[in-house]
Amino acid sequence: MSVRESINCLIFVILVAVGIPVCCGQKNISRASFPKGFVFGTASSAYQYEGAVKEGGRGPTIWDKFAHEIGKVIDFSNADIADDQYHRYNEDISLMKNMGMDAYRFSIAWSRIYPSGTGEINQAGIDHYNKVINDLLAQGIEPYVTLYHWDLPQSLEDSYTGWLSPQIIKDFTTYAETCFKEFGDRVKHWITFNEPHTFAVQGYDVGLQAPGRCSILLRAFCRAGNSATEPYIVGHNVLLSHATVVDIYKKKYQPKQHGSIGISLDSFWYDPASNSSNDIEASHRAIDFNLGWFLEPLIKGDYPRSMRTRVRDRLPRFTMEQSVMLRGSYDFIGINHYTTWYASQDNTNIIGALLNDSLSDSGAFTFPIAIGQPVYDRANSVWLYIVPHGIRRLMNHIKKEYGNPPIIITENGMDDGNNPFTSLRDALKDDKRIKYHDDYLTNLLAAIKEDGCNVKGYFAWSMLDNWEWGAGYTSRFGLYYVDYNDNRKRYAKNSVNWFKNFLKS
Repeated sequence: MSVRESINCLIFVILVAVGIPVCCGQKNISRASFPKGFVFGTASSAYQYEGAVKEGGRGPTIWDKFAHEIGKVIDFSNADIADDQYHRYNEDISLMKNMGMDAYRFSIAWSRIYPSGTGEINQAGIDHYNKVINDLLAQGIEPYVTLYHWDLPQSLEDSYTGWLSPQIIKDFTTYAETCFKEFGDRVKHWITFNEPHTFAVQGYDVGLQAPGRCSILLRAFCRAGNSATEPYIVGHNVLLSHATVVDIYKKKYQPKQHGSIGISLDSFWYDPASNSSNDIEASHRAIDFNLGWFLEPLIKGDYPRSMRTRVRDRLPRFTMEQSVMLRGSYDFIGINHYTTWYASQDNTNIIGALLNDSLSDSGAFTFPIAIGQPVYDRANSVWLYIVPHGIRRLMNHIKKEYGNPPIIITENGMDDGNNPFTSLRDALKDDKRIKYHDDYLTNLLAAIKEDGCNVKGYFAWSMLDNWEWGAGYTSRFGLYYVDYNDNRKRYAKNSVNWFKNFLKS
């Protein structure tokens, strides 16, 4: 114990002895509370932010098609304009700098580089991202670039069903290499994929996201698909694409460019719904079928044992060569975490028998509320309950199960609704968001300092209110309010000032 720690301990004992109340736990955290070099930033994606879908030579994507189909987006909106960041990136970068952010995580739109997904390079797309990257660096903000954030060029979907075909590995690799060549002299942090679990399940099991494939009970909602097999095929091709690109980057580009490369995986945390061994095991399987599906192959070279046991022949197999290439194919792991649910054993298997899909394969019921368990406050989204301890438990799970790899929290945040009757003045008072970030960061800090979890950075989702996929414009995740009815003007919410003070400290 250092002299300072000894003095602090003595002061604590004296205060308690004389009856002065002392709060337990971490309080008044700030940038200085975190380890030296810890990175703070905000995150975004091309389709949710850029707009300008027919400018600069950009080709159409599966989300352009999906969002324009009736009934796919709750408010019948689309992202043709979104936040118009394609034209306003200078303004937004200045806002980031003013907040004191270290970094900006954004994605490159594949169809701006290759309008058809392959073929000739679109120089206008290269020029645009060069300007964005250069402006970020000029303002002292480090770019963290995601290569794929769900916006597959429509031509590849039309040609060979996109992620369902192994042909995608070659085309994604060509696209990624082009980005390394064009931007890698300045971009030092690459993310291959954003949330493959989400787009595999939402796009190919339940059909709620592009390209909108599903089967069985959901056939009325989807034109084609097989919910029992396609999510696993997609996930397999994504993992092989990731491993191939990382292998090329490490051998060909990293020695000269000195950058790092990883992947961003989404995961809820799942608390068991009771103390029963069945529910505890169900919570473990729920994590396996969420995070483990994509993380375990990168650590151990194969899918979790629970997936192999339960999915059987529907789960593709890696060759020995592929398994070797997958193991260690990262410099860091990005984790997108928002919420915690409960999990219990599915003893009836009724859901599995009815749906015959990847969601029921785990044999676990997952839900945000359980009998006899705490009911937590909720954000606007029906799935997003505010459970700060979940991020600490998730970090400890990764440390215990996967050898404590370097982690970056690449997304964390909560949304408010977009009530047309709420005044601008009231919409900027986002005290719940401030408490959310404070509580989650407090738990993250405890995971780092008290538990020894290897976490290197934190990116808030999101800097701006944005087009939120199937929720359209009904959901506001931003630190800045965007007025969609008045030229997309940006207004700082109270959380901007909170982050500004947090990062100055």
